[in-house]
Amino acid sequence: MMPDLDAWEPWPPSVVAERLAGLDLPWYVAGGWAIDLCRGVPSRPHEDLEIAVPADRFAEVRERFGDCEFAVPHDGRLFTPTPESMRTSHQTWAYERVSGRWRLDVFREPHDGTVWVCRRDDRIRRPYADIVRHDPDGIPYLVLEVVLLFKAKAVRAKDEADFATALPLLDDTARCWLDDALALVHPTHPWRARLTG
Repeated sequence: MMPDLDAWEPWPPSVVAERLAGLDLPWYVAGGWAIDLCRGVPSRPHEDLEIAVPADRFAEVRERFGDCEFAVPHDGRLFTPTPESMRTSHQTWAYERVSGRWRLDVFREPHDGTVWVCRRDDRIRRPYADIVRHDPDGIPYLVLEVVLLFKAKAVRAKDEADFATALPLLDDTARCWLDDALALVHPTHPWRARLTG
């Protein structure tokens, strides 16, 4: 029996990095945790932990979490991962049996070989080598301009806080890339003025 959707107690990124050590595929920490890994210090509490992997390599990642059950969240419900259910959502939650808690959210992302493809607009593409950085402990994380592109969709209070935290860390190239990407997916987004102002 899996817990409800709110039974989250995420692992820190270091636990996932240990589990995935030696796995030869591009993966990275996403979301708010990526900002903290870039900064080297926490900026806020995190209610979940999100990593992203190439969609067609998910099975290899799953094998590293034999103590977990996976579920696909969709419309407030949880589904067993099947080819059909996995088409409804890019998310795959990992439930650790022994603790009875959700520990990890694995994003299954589109790609074209060694090139990451944005799931919101496939015109937005970058080589994995350009979007993955590593913290001093070697934990891979998503570059902040791409983190913010995804956070721009909902703009919850935590997303606004993350934007304010990350903005000073973006150089001119990163700001320009984010503005161009927002122009494609969210052309009237208020963050655009703050990127170029």
